Amino acid sequence: MINIDDLKYENGLIQAIAQDHATKDVLMCAFMNKEALQKTMETGIVHYWSRSRGKLWKKGESSGHMQKVKEMFIDCDMDAVLILVEQEGGACHTGYRSCFYRNMEGEVTGKKVFEPDDVY
Repeated sequence: MINIDDLKYENGLIQAIAQDHATKDVLMCAFMNKEALQKTMETGIVHYWSRSRGKLWKKGESSGHMQKVKEMFIDCDMDAVLILVEQEGGACHTGYRSCFYRNMEGEVTGKKVFEPDDVY
Protein backbone atom coordinates (compact mmCIF):
# COMPACT_ATOMS: atom_id res chain seq x y z
CA MET A 1 0.00 0.00 0.00
CA ILE A 2 1.25 3.47 -0.83
CA ASN A 3 1.93 5.63 2.21
CA ILE A 4 0.16 8.99 1.76
CA ASP A 5 3.09 10.68 3.53
CA ASP A 6 5.28 9.66 0.57
CA LEU A 7 3.16 11.55 -1.97
CA LYS A 8 4.50 14.79 -3.44
CA TYR A 9 2.38 17.63 -2.12
CA GLU A 10 2.88 21.20 -3.26
CA ASN A 11 2.13 23.67 -0.48
CA GLY A 12 0.48 20.78 1.36
CA LEU A 13 -1.86 19.94 -1.55
CA ILE A 14 -2.06 17.30 -4.25
CA GLN A 15 -4.12 17.48 -7.47
CA ALA A 16 -7.13 15.16 -7.46
CA ILE A 17 -9.09 14.20 -10.56
CA ALA A 18 -12.56 12.65 -10.23
CA GLN A 19 -13.65 10.40 -13.08
CA ASP A 20 -16.92 8.52 -13.47
CA HIS A 21 -16.11 4.83 -13.00
CA ALA A 22 -18.71 3.66 -15.53
CA THR A 23 -18.59 6.25 -18.34
CA LYS A 24 -14.97 7.37 -17.79
CA ASP A 25 -16.10 11.01 -18.11
CA VAL A 26 -13.79 13.38 -16.25
CA LEU A 27 -16.06 15.08 -13.74
CA MET A 28 -13.82 17.55 -11.96
CA CYS A 29 -10.40 18.30 -10.60
CA ALA A 30 -9.67 19.79 -7.22
CA PHE A 31 -7.09 19.56 -4.47
CA MET A 32 -6.64 17.35 -1.45
CA ASN A 33 -4.44 17.67 1.58
CA LYS A 34 -3.38 14.65 3.66
CA GLU A 35 -6.47 14.92 5.86
CA ALA A 36 -8.83 14.95 2.85
CA LEU A 37 -7.04 11.98 1.33
CA GLN A 38 -7.15 10.07 4.62
CA LYS A 39 -10.88 10.80 5.15
CA THR A 40 -11.60 9.74 1.57
CA MET A 41 -9.80 6.45 2.10
CA GLU A 42 -11.47 5.85 5.48
CA THR A 43 -15.06 6.73 4.52
CA GLY A 44 -15.29 5.85 0.82
CA ILE A 45 -16.76 9.33 0.19
CA VAL A 46 -14.51 11.86 -1.54
CA HIS A 47 -13.26 14.79 0.55
CA TYR A 48 -11.32 17.75 -0.84
CA TRP A 49 -9.48 20.78 0.45
CA SER A 50 -11.25 24.01 -0.54
CA ARG A 51 -8.62 26.63 -1.33
CA SER A 52 -11.24 29.39 -1.53
CA ARG A 53 -12.80 28.53 1.84
CA GLY A 54 -9.58 27.32 3.46
CA LYS A 55 -11.17 24.18 4.85
CA LEU A 56 -11.86 20.50 4.33
CA TRP A 57 -15.13 19.66 2.57
CA LYS A 58 -16.98 16.48 1.78
CA LYS A 59 -18.15 16.54 -1.83
CA GLY A 60 -21.92 16.84 -1.78
CA GLU A 61 -22.21 18.06 1.81
CA SER A 62 -24.43 20.96 0.67
CA SER A 63 -25.98 19.61 -2.53
CA GLY A 64 -26.26 15.93 -1.64
CA HIS A 65 -24.32 15.11 -4.83
CA MET A 66 -21.68 12.90 -3.22
CA GLN A 67 -18.90 10.97 -4.87
CA LYS A 68 -18.53 7.35 -3.76
CA VAL A 69 -15.05 5.93 -4.28
CA LYS A 70 -14.75 2.90 -6.53
CA GLU A 71 -10.96 2.93 -7.07
CA MET A 72 -8.04 5.26 -6.47
CA PHE A 73 -4.79 5.60 -8.42
CA ILE A 74 -1.57 7.58 -7.95
CA ASP A 75 0.36 8.79 -10.99
CA CYS A 76 3.97 7.84 -11.73
CA ASP A 77 5.38 11.04 -10.20
CA MET A 78 3.23 10.55 -7.09
CA ASP A 79 1.93 14.12 -7.39
CA ALA A 80 -1.65 13.50 -8.57
CA VAL A 81 -4.54 11.27 -7.51
CA LEU A 82 -7.14 9.81 -9.87
CA ILE A 83 -10.37 8.79 -8.16
CA LEU A 84 -12.90 6.67 -10.01
CA VAL A 85 -16.25 7.52 -8.48
CA GLU A 86 -19.94 6.82 -8.55
CA GLN A 87 -21.32 10.34 -8.88
CA GLU A 88 -24.69 11.15 -7.36
CA GLY A 89 -26.28 14.01 -9.32
CA GLY A 90 -23.94 16.60 -10.76
CA ALA A 91 -20.29 17.12 -9.98
CA CYS A 92 -20.20 20.82 -10.90
CA HIS A 93 -21.52 23.51 -8.56
CA THR A 94 -23.02 25.23 -11.63
CA GLY A 95 -25.46 22.35 -12.10
CA TYR A 96 -23.70 20.35 -14.79
CA ARG A 97 -22.80 16.68 -14.58
CA SER A 98 -19.13 17.56 -15.19
CA CYS A 99 -17.13 20.74 -14.59
CA PHE A 100 -15.90 20.30 -18.17
CA TYR A 101 -19.18 21.30 -19.80
CA ARG A 102 -17.82 23.90 -22.32
CA ASN A 103 -15.49 23.64 -25.27
CA MET A 104 -12.79 26.22 -26.01
CA GLU A 105 -15.22 28.24 -28.15
CA GLY A 106 -17.43 28.63 -25.09
CA GLU A 107 -20.18 26.39 -26.45
CA VAL A 108 -22.00 24.42 -23.75
CA THR A 109 -21.61 20.75 -24.61
CA GLY A 110 -22.45 19.20 -21.24
CA LYS A 111 -25.69 18.22 -19.60
CA LYS A 112 -27.20 20.33 -16.82
CA VAL A 113 -28.61 17.99 -14.18
CA PHE A 114 -29.73 20.38 -11.42
CA GLU A 115 -30.40 24.03 -10.68
CA PRO A 116 -27.85 25.47 -8.23
CA ASP A 117 -30.41 27.81 -6.63
CA ASP A 118 -32.45 24.74 -5.67
CA VAL A 119 -29.62 23.09 -3.69
CA TYR A 120 -27.31 25.83 -2.38
